[in-house]
Amino acid sequence: MVTTILDYLDAAASRYPDRTAYRDMENSCSFSELFHMARAIGSRLGALNAPGRPVAVLMEKSVSMAAACLGVVEGGMCYCPVDISMPAERLSLILSVLEPAAVIGEPAALQLLNGKQPDCPVFLFEELISQPEDNLLLAKIRKGLLSSSPLYILFTSGSTGVPKGVVVSHSVVMNNMEWLETEYRLGPEDVLGNQAPFHFDVADHDLYCPLKFGCSAVLIPQEYFSFPARLIELLNRERVTAIFWVPFALGMMAAFQAFEAETPKFLRYVFFAGEVMPVKQMNYWRRFVPEPLYVNMYGSTETHITLYHPLTREYSEEERIPIGKPCGNVRVLVLEEGDVPVTPESGGIGELCILGGALSLGYYKNPELTKTRFTENPLNPCYPERMFRTGDLVRYNEDGDLVYQNRADHQIKRLGYRIELGEIEAAAGGMDGLLEWACAYDEKKQTILFFYTGEEKERKELSSFLGRRIPKYMMPGRFLHLDSMPRTGSGKIDRKGLLSLYQKQGN
Repeated sequence: MVTTILDYLDAAASRYPDRTAYRDMENSCSFSELFHMARAIGSRLGALNAPGRPVAVLMEKSVSMAAACLGVVEGGMCYCPVDISMPAERLSLILSVLEPAAVIGEPAALQLLNGKQPDCPVFLFEELISQPEDNLLLAKIRKGLLSSSPLYILFTSGSTGVPKGVVVSHSVVMNNMEWLETEYRLGPEDVLGNQAPFHFDVADHDLYCPLKFGCSAVLIPQEYFSFPARLIELLNRERVTAIFWVPFALGMMAAFQAFEAETPKFLRYVFFAGEVMPVKQMNYWRRFVPEPLYVNMYGSTETHITLYHPLTREYSEEERIPIGKPCGNVRVLVLEEGDVPVTPESGGIGELCILGGALSLGYYKNPELTKTRFTENPLNPCYPERMFRTGDLVRYNEDGDLVYQNRADHQIKRLGYRIELGEIEAAAGGMDGLLEWACAYDEKKQTILFFYTGEEKERKELSSFLGRRIPKYMMPGRFLHLDSMPRTGSGKIDRKGLLSLYQKQGN
């Protein structure tokens, strides 16, 4: 019986012991080597006797980081991959919320701790993989793991200024893997070209497809995505057959018109998720690289991948590529205000709500937010049925596919990341001289706008202050000083009015 992700690892190590599981630009590991590294790490962590507790992983994206994450799971715990490029203040905030049972890292990444020793053991990766495997302990731990056990925690932007951790179970990832097997049948001959960092849920496919299908994943350094010619050369050299990328990464190829010199030769699948894919850029890909199947995928950290739409035609630039229909073991509702259902026949726009096997366990140490976002299905009077309210507004098109419209709140998607504009605003709260401030988002230019009143400041001062508190992908692209803020009838800051003001004045 397949219960956890570790059953995938066991099977892959048994069937394909000498095949490459992961490779980066410096190292590679076979499934057998991965299996034994994970068990060595799990043996040491398991001795901490902290089942279900989180372990923070502070490492560069690499073969070693993949092994570290799986080693945490072998130890009966859940891993939390941490973005090591984030400001030290934000890292400290995340660790204070997480209260990890342990930290795993490499010497360079552990310097982020700034000499502040967390209240838990800190292990070097190389130290852990040299540990002896404790087969009796690992067998005991395995008996306690369930499909509903937490697998990992990912931190996303929080509207109060405190990042929120989403707890994802084994069953959620396995549900996605089983659907992929049914729908697309990746196999041992496939090679994945990884783009996303491990602290972003799109990378789940690159981490777990090798365990499920016996394929291998090439972990591509971020800098390659700034040099399309080098990236294409790498894709062809490694004979990459499938990619799970955010639209921003795909769009870079179109922006540089990279395919007029060379194209990827071996791609069978191009999966993309994380934000709206611009039609113009998608058409560029399909014109120069027509052979693969292109699939638009929709999901969130809270629900993993839940909808998909294979592209079978070219779209006009006035259209939006649909997010499609539900994946396996997933059901959706579209609810207007008052929980009135929207159907393909009735038409209209409503909030997308997700039900079924894709739902995460909730928010880490945040029962109130969990209760607010993970509610009961209001259309089921017979028994409690759990449902996640995404905050995304959608409509049905004439083919019965769902089409994303926009966000119902002030949360945006940019560069593949889900960002709460309120977190940026909260980060600015300690700056002297500001009276009021608010953020808006220019979706067309993918630019975060920071409006403020009070003392006018140099851009360098504003960006330096925020840069110590928020990661780079959340940094506003424009800072705009105003005499006063536009207001709604209720006296609140008019965010739509801010964006309109910006656009009317010619940006």
